[in-house]
Amino acid sequence: QVRLVETGGGLVQAGGSLRLSCAASGSVSSINTMNWYRQTPGKERELVATSSTFGSTQYADSVKGRFTISRDNAKNTVYLQMNSLKPEDTAVYYCYAEVVVIVNVEGASRKIDCWGQGTQVTVSA
Repeated sequence: QVRLVETGGGLVQAGGSLRLSCAASGSVSSINTMNWYRQTPGKERELVATSSTFGSTQYADSVKGRFTISRDNAKNTVYLQMNSLKPEDTAVYYCYAEVVVIVNVEGASRKIDCWGQGTQVTVSA
């Protein structure tokens, strides 16, 4: 069983900053991709930032230059530093991780998709 727990959301004024964290716990052998998504009511979930196993990153055009994704593999944690926040960044932010788990005593493994519960970010004008 693997669990992702997000922290760090809240209310901030436009131009301000927030830092989101997402920690994986449970039967984690290793983690491949770790991503941040966001979603607003009535819209599809949007990919905001990705971090590959070896740390390469990609960003949605809407957040380039303002958001930074990073990870601490020793802590199974991914972060999203959000600067120069805008009202249109208001959303529920979700983390995702492709987690490798060991499934038997012989060491066989499989990958599972894991999602956090979401954390609300609200940016006031």
